[in-house]
Amino acid sequence: MGVASKRSGGRAAAKEGQKRLSAADWASAALTAIGESGLAGVAVEPLATRLGATKGSFYWHFRNREALIEAALKLWEEGHTERVITQISVDPDPAIRLRHLLALVVGYSRHDHIEVALLATADHPLVAPVMRRVTERRVAYVASLFEELGVPADEARRRALLAVSVYLGHVQLAHAAPETLPQESDEWQRHLAAISTALLP
Repeated sequence: MGVASKRSGGRAAAKEGQKRLSAADWASAALTAIGESGLAGVAVEPLATRLGATKGSFYWHFRNREALIEAALKLWEEGHTERVITQISVDPDPAIRLRHLLALVVGYSRHDHIEVALLATADHPLVAPVMRRVTERRVAYVASLFEELGVPADEARRRALLAVSVYLGHVQLAHAAPETLPQESDEWQRHLAAISTALLP
């Protein structure tokens, strides 16, 4: 009876642990899989194995794979755009915010496998509207910083488009030809300074 009790207790604990697995846990695992293998990496059974969960846990939170992808994309949008904007917006000086933003996102672009994967599937019906919304949000936010610096709205929009293009270009370069980017720390800092000088009024 003691062994049986321990086994049933272990199963109960395992089930309890699976109950505590949240939709956010699944979305985070799916987003990691996208960074590793693209949308094809979002498959229920491998993700369940990774999470130590069952398929039943998945269907408790999501009706199908598409719903999981949507949740992962929402998580990406919040973490890679909205959270960055919140972090940058703390400083009252728009010029400092712009420099910090450029340094942060261009620096991060060297390791951003998720954005590379999403750009590769930007025409997918689930990905396309999110990419459009995120891109417009980024451009609009950067344009607002230039406007705070006294740049007219049309010119601010043009500079913002250039800034976002620089970021996306770095994402692609870091993926396709990382050796073309500065490797040494001092050289990288000079590179960032040159970008800021080119973009800031």
